[in-house]
Amino acid sequence: MDIVSVMNEHFPPALAEDWDRVGLVVGDPADEVTKVGFAVDPCGAVVDEAIERGAQMLITHHPLYLRGTSSVATDTAKGAWVHKLIRNGVALFAAHTNADSAANGSAVALAELLGLCDTRPIEPNAEHPELGLGRVGELELTMSVRELALRLQVLLPETPAGITIGGDPERIVKTVAVSPGSGDSFLSAANRAGADVYITADLRHHPATDHLWAGGCALIGATHFASEWPVLPKMRDAVAAAGVDTYISTLITDPWIERL
Repeated sequence: MDIVSVMNEHFPPALAEDWDRVGLVVGDPADEVTKVGFAVDPCGAVVDEAIERGAQMLITHHPLYLRGTSSVATDTAKGAWVHKLIRNGVALFAAHTNADSAANGSAVALAELLGLCDTRPIEPNAEHPELGLGRVGELELTMSVRELALRLQVLLPETPAGITIGGDPERIVKTVAVSPGSGDSFLSAANRAGADVYITADLRHHPATDHLWAGGCALIGATHFASEWPVLPKMRDAVAAAGVDTYISTLITDPWIERL
């Protein structure tokens, strides 16, 4: 089974941002694959899990070498992971911003998880306007920002950093904008889309305060890891439909491990 072709069909690499690095990172495209694991981050614990579970391929949302490298020597953490993957016959594949913009990508996954209707991209793709980064949609039933945040808390993997709220927690919400991962570049776009609240991760102090103090929509913040986790079932479903054994990692790879 050509898993690379399946992934590229559902999450076309042409949709990736110019700065991104997606596709096959480690492995021989001709090797047989009968079991595939899915995770947000390519890290030591996830690599060890793939080996322990007998996977021949690990598909992650985040690339291993986003900014490139000149060495995969084992005296670096990532180099050691590359060697361990190769020694154990495990391929590594990344679908990142192409999975963000795809029809069944990360923003769509989060929007569906929240039950949003009539969704459209926050930033449409130039060639395919129905695709793009982020999503804006409508809740079937209105609720407060706090109620929506509590709903999100139940739906996402639990992390110590939890869920945060900016703006009025009692504001009634109908229109919701979402952008999993680092999304403060879409604050203005969320306002233009008429969102009552914008859900994203990695919000920096100054963009968030400037937005709120200028009367922008309410904010709900999740961790980068948790907000992007919902794309994994979408990836798994695409590959599982091809008849391959699959699993989704339940390891929490968020960097924030304790809240004091």
